[in-house]
Amino acid sequence: MEITRREFLKMSAAGAALMAIGCPVAAWAAKGEGEPDRWVKGVCRYCGTGCGVMVGVKGGKVVTVKGDPKNHNAGFLCLKGALMTSVIYAKERITQPLIRKNGKLTPASWDEALNLVASKFKEAIAQHGPKSVAYYGSGQALTEETYLASKIFKAGLKCNNVDGNPRLCMASAVGGYVTTFGKDEPMGSYDDIDNASCFFIIGSNTSECHPILFRRIAARKEANPATKIIVVDPRVTNTTRIADIHISFIPGTDLALLNSMAYVIIKEEMDNPRFHGAYCAFMDKEGKPQTFEDYKKFLEDYAPEKAEKITGIPAKTIKEVAKIFAQSSATMSMWCMGINQRIQGVWANNLIHNLHLLTGQIGRPGATTFSLTGQPNACGGVRDAGGLSHMLPAGRLIANKEHRNQMEKLWGLPEDSLNPEPGLPTIALFEALKEGKIKAMLILCTNPAQSLPDVNRYREAMARKDKFICLIEVFQDAETVQFADVVLAPAFWCERDGVYGCSERRYALIEKAIEPPGQCRPSVNILVDLAKRMGVDPKLVPYNNAADIWDEWRAVAKPTVYNFWGITRERLRKESGLKWPCPSEDHPGTNIRYVRGEDPLVPPDHPTKYFFYGRPDGKAVIWFRPYVGCAEGPDSEYSFVLTTGRVLDQWHTSTMTGKVPEIQRSYPKAFVEINDKDAKKLGIQTGDHVQLETRRDKMVFEARVGEVCRPGLVFVPWFDPKLLINKLTINAVDPISKQPEFKICAVKVSKAAKA
Repeated sequence: MEITRREFLKMSAAGAALMAIGCPVAAWAAKGEGEPDRWVKGVCRYCGTGCGVMVGVKGGKVVTVKGDPKNHNAGFLCLKGALMTSVIYAKERITQPLIRKNGKLTPASWDEALNLVASKFKEAIAQHGPKSVAYYGSGQALTEETYLASKIFKAGLKCNNVDGNPRLCMASAVGGYVTTFGKDEPMGSYDDIDNASCFFIIGSNTSECHPILFRRIAARKEANPATKIIVVDPRVTNTTRIADIHISFIPGTDLALLNSMAYVIIKEEMDNPRFHGAYCAFMDKEGKPQTFEDYKKFLEDYAPEKAEKITGIPAKTIKEVAKIFAQSSATMSMWCMGINQRIQGVWANNLIHNLHLLTGQIGRPGATTFSLTGQPNACGGVRDAGGLSHMLPAGRLIANKEHRNQMEKLWGLPEDSLNPEPGLPTIALFEALKEGKIKAMLILCTNPAQSLPDVNRYREAMARKDKFICLIEVFQDAETVQFADVVLAPAFWCERDGVYGCSERRYALIEKAIEPPGQCRPSVNILVDLAKRMGVDPKLVPYNNAADIWDEWRAVAKPTVYNFWGITRERLRKESGLKWPCPSEDHPGTNIRYVRGEDPLVPPDHPTKYFFYGRPDGKAVIWFRPYVGCAEGPDSEYSFVLTTGRVLDQWHTSTMTGKVPEIQRSYPKAFVEINDKDAKKLGIQTGDHVQLETRRDKMVFEARVGEVCRPGLVFVPWFDPKLLINKLTINAVDPISKQPEFKICAVKVSKAAKA
């Protein structure tokens, strides 16, 4: 099916209107295909919302996609999800293995390709040791794929250089949850949206990045007009347009705002001492125990009048939002990359949690802290299954001997045989590739040649002649393909089955709907075959399919607080997702963690209502986190701040959305948003060419002039492979999470000549 730009925009408007009044957006069927013969249950391939879908199949082909009315999205889909059909049948599909010969990728047999990959990895390990190889995965890979790849490298090759692109988007959220509550993942669920009386949305353009959740927020506001919506964002986005209060602030200063809100809450006696006195510990930035009185002294530097000078937010506004936050019957905080992609991302996460712990706005319907996820399986795959360089499955840590010994026993390995040294996180991993220390790398389901910060640096690394890169990739026009020595052809989305885990701890099954084209194989089968050829003990990879891996993963998680033993493949086929903890097959799943009577891991006879069992003392932590600025702020030469992000219908590096003609015509290329006052000073009008220059590179974009960005800020979306904005971004990382600061760097802005 192909529709005109006018029809697409009309559908976009109609879809928004329908969602506003509570009607699902209809599915669009491929022209001439007719009604499906059958419907197959799955999960949307895009953001971390994890919408359930029904895939319509006729004559062995997917002809349409619609929302699953039994999943949390209640049948709603955004346009990206509804238009998935054309992505499956894109002409750019890779349908057989490719090997680079004389500089050109040429077709090869599976045996030739896999033997070459195996020989290169074996050679690197033999000559340089296990640290010379690496795996780089994705929050878009299936849980089974991530668990398997991590096991192959960590248990089979004794290599902990296993990381993934969630390091670029969710690592700081992980760090925030773990340091505050002791374990990763939100304690609440999407159901909290329907019960909240205040939404505190910070660092998230929810309407464009998580439109189905935004619909639910808007529906809550419509049903209960007294609900307050506070949006903290230096841009005027579609999300801010429904806000009761929009707080525009100097980019990078929100830590001062959050501390100032805590100051007001305590000063005006709006805190809940019965809660924080019983259920919280106080710690300074070094992790040393402190008292509530010490915390009050720490906050003296953040009185609203002082914070105003740092943030540009009027003291009166800070006091107002603190009052609404604290005195609401149920406050729900939601955030995303604007908080996480910062050199103090973990600290910013901690400070959001602090506000909830101070006020007791936690562990009740509608009262929760909720990190929104950027990818469909960043939670259920990379985070839960241990696909990061410092982790083992189910929250275990490589550096912890007891955790290693647990996994050695579960994996049938000799005691103390796992490598005890954590591997390299993403930026350090690609730095090692650049330095020639990484000799062979396997990349699955991600596009680092576009998505990494300061990407020129790492494209240079991937172009080294003495490296070997094997890429498991669906589309031949992905930027990383040009740097691959071997490309393996995987089955895509509904061409194989597997599990995704979305932001609310919901595991849901993508069922196989159709056969993959050409010689494409499921990635789990590719990985098993490759492991055996690399010399991994076949007993470590005894799997015939993803279902075998899922059952092992359930057993590995069962002894931990990630217990989802009750989420069997059979239940997932019958039900549209289940939220863990879910310890038995008759358990309905958990909406609220850490609360007696709600969370099955809190004993029914526990002496207190709240039990943060991830921490030794059972208490959550209120952290002293001082305001610290960004890595590279504006100065006299580079006087603007550059920030990047997503737009409504394009997604990430557009390797999928770029295959949808309707979307591509609506969002054909990247642009730069610039404030109208700044534009006037620079003589720039909408449509003019504008040069952006950072200390790393310079590029030219067409201007969109208006009030979206505050003065001194420019915004560029990062979907466009022809305008790689990440050539300009900085590779500075959070010292705890190792997540890069995509959201802020200094940039010089000037009018450019027409191209």
